Formats: sequence, C-alpha cells, structure tokens
Amino acid sequence: MEQRLANSWRLTVNEKKFIESALQSELRVDGRGPLEYRKLSIKFGRDDGSAEVQLGETRVMSFVSAQLVQPYRDRPNEGTLSIFTEFSPMADPSFEPGRPGESAVELGRIIDRGLRESRAIDTESLCILSAKLVWAIRIDIHILDNAGNLVDAANISALASLLTFRRPECSLGGEDGQQVVVHPPEVREPLPLIIHHLPIAVTFGFFSNENLVVMDPTYLEESVMTGRMTVTVNANGDVCAIQKPGGQGVFQRVIMHCLKLAHVKAGDITTKIKDAVEIYNTERALRKIKRHSSSVAVDVCGTAARLGEKQNQLDGDKDASHLDQGKLKDEMNFMECDATSSEVQSNKSDGVSKNFIGGPSSWDPYSECVNSDLLKASLASRGPSAPSKQKDSRRQTKPEEPPQEIKTDSSPIDTAPTAEQNKEGKTLKDAVKPKNRRKKRASSNNGS
Repeated sequence: MEQRLANSWRLTVNEKKFIESALQSELRVDGRGPLEYRKLSIKFGRDDGSAEVQLGETRVMSFVSAQLVQPYRDRPNEGTLSIFTEFSPMADPSFEPGRPGESAVELGRIIDRGLRESRAIDTESLCILSAKLVWAIRIDIHILDNAGNLVDAANISALASLLTFRRPECSLGGEDGQQVVVHPPEVREPLPLIIHHLPIAVTFGFFSNENLVVMDPTYLEESVMTGRMTVTVNANGDVCAIQKPGGQGVFQRVIMHCLKLAHVKAGDITTKIKDAVEIYNTERALRKIKRHSSSVAVDVCGTAARLGEKQNQLDGDKDASHLDQGKLKDEMNFMECDATSSEVQSNKSDGVSKNFIGGPSSWDPYSECVNSDLLKASLASRGPSAPSKQKDSRRQTKPEEPPQEIKTDSSPIDTAPTAEQNKEGKTLKDAVKPKNRRKKRASSNNGS
C-alpha cells in the first residue's frame, strides 16, 4: 500500500489517464499484451543457495542459510522455515532503511504462506534428534531494483535458491549415540533439500473497469490499478495460496479465470526454473571436477618439471661422460694406430719377424685408421706368440737399438760382453733357482 501511494504521488493526472486509456485499448506502456509476462532471467552465484532473478527491470536476490536449533514443542520432529525481506533505498527512494514496512512484511508472508501451507519442503527430513536438534532454514530476500511485481520476482528467487541450497550432512556419535557430528563439505558431500513441488506466485492487477485484468503489472501500472490479487499454484494446478490485499472487489468468474491463467503460467515458470537449476548443477559438477583435476595437474606438472630437470641433468651428465669416453677412445685408437703403423714400418725396415698378437682388448679393428688388408698380411707373417699388453706398450715406447752384428770367430774377450748382455737380458724369475738345483749343487760340492 505504501509503495502504491508513493508511486501515485509521483505520477501526474495526464500520465494516469494515458495508462488507463492504453489499457482499455489492450495496450501497455512497455508494449506487452494484457496477459503477457515480462522476460525472466535466473542467475546463480558461486555459493550454493544464492540466486538472482531479473523480471523485466525488477531485480531480486535471495540467499538461503541453515543452522541447528531446538524445534518447537508442538512439532518436535520438524525443522523450521523463515523468510526475511530487506527493502533497500537503492532499489526505490520510497523505501526507508531500518525496520521493515508494511510492504516488506506482506511480501514475506505471501511467500511463506505459499511454501508452508502447501508443504512444498519436507520439514521432517530436517530433523536430526527428535525434540533436541533440527535444521532451521532461513531465506533472506534483498530487493535490488523495483520496477513492479516484487512478489513474483521474490518468489521465483526464493525457489531457485532453495533448489540450489545444500546443507551439511550430520551423523550421530559418542558413547550414548546422542552426539551430533557436522561433517564439512570436504569430508562428505552436502545434501540438498527435499522439495516436493514448486509453488509459483502469479500476480494480477485490476482497474476501475471490472473486465480489465493485467498480468505481471509494472511500476507505473501499480500506481494506477485499484486492486491486486496474487495466486500461488504449482505445475499440477493445485492452488497453494491466494492473497487479495483489499482494494476493489473481484467477481468469482474473474477469480476462476485468473486461476486458469496462473496454472498455465506456473507450468512455464517451473520449466524455466528447473532448466536453470539443471544447468547450474552441471556447471557445479564440472567446476568441482576442474578444481580437483587442476590441483592434481599443477602437482603433476610440477613433479614432471622436476623430473624433467633431473632427466636433463642426467642426460647432460651422460652426454658429457659419453663425450669424455669418446675422446678417450679416439685418443686410444689414435695412439694404437700410430703404434701399429710405426711397428709395421719398423718391421718392414728391419726385416726381422717379431711376435705379434692382435693388440690390446680395447682395440677397435673397425677403426678408420686401420687398413684391413695390411692387418691381415701382418698377422699372416707373424707367429702365434702371446706377449702381454704391457710388454707391447713398453716395446713401443722404448727406443729401438740398432742390431748388433754377431761374429762367429770371436775371442774370449769379445764373448765377455755378450755374456754380460745375456745376463742383463735375464729376468728376475730366471735368477731365482729352484730348490732341487740348489740341492744337486750342494751334494756335488760335498762329494768333491
């Protein structure tokens, strides 16, 4: 009533006559027909239980919360439902902050009656411990912009937020089984509310002409209309509540006509709400999957990066070791090739056959510096003796002495240095005499 008086105070007489004359011609200021609904848009927040509804230029936001309280004595096994409305001066200058006015109280009662009287919400499922603890559901409705028909917009917003709300799961524990444990969402998935049906509120406006009825009145039409009626019905056609706040009287046939129109419109609005909630639930499930997969992906990527760095370091170390080994191998092959070539040249120049076996074990016969034909010829011209690797290396490193001429007719003086040379050529093993030789020499000395 306060809202309608405030609107009529701002409108001039000419504006009122223009709106009435347009309605008599079945035209409305915004271009709609008398029984057409404005465009409906439903949005949801990131948190469960929050929704924003835009009906034309009217915007309403609602939030749902829950807490554990003691039940009423007359209903110990049922939870509670309460609705609170807030009319902000930002939505309409006629709204005053502080204590809610008559329009705010009326709005909350219409929505509460439609939900409570029709048993739309299963309140018995909100009981945790009989006569001790139940869930108290609270709906906070905030008016963001007032462009007419706040009841319908607030009702749709409340239903959408109830459908997306999820309460924490509880369990009983303790020694006596009476201790309530509330599980956080990380431990157990929250539970949605059990809602049997959706009571949809549809508001009609009446004017001085009894045959003139409009659906979903705007801000300007509310200042001109002489009566209003809100019908709350579900998609099945069940009448949940009817609100007629004074004003002009309405005939029975008009009320029945309004109920039929509300039934059809309730089915359309219910379909829109369910489609929007289904899209939200799908996005919520995908967001939950993305959250877990992104956190795992970050960890895996970090681990993979570390493993990649370690693998690169190992590969670098292996490459460096391979390069060092390759360099050493090339140097060994080069030294062996030089030694082999010098030995072959010395053998050719001297003409003396020396013992040779294929070379050291690490020698590569497929090296580029080795001629296979020359190697086969040198192996065929040499005998099968087995000198050690160290002796070959020493033989290669030691400077070769010129061959000495051996004379057959030599004097004892000439043979002396030859004996000394033979002694020098003996090894330590040859110098050590066996025990049997010592015993024979000692017995010969004793017999003499």
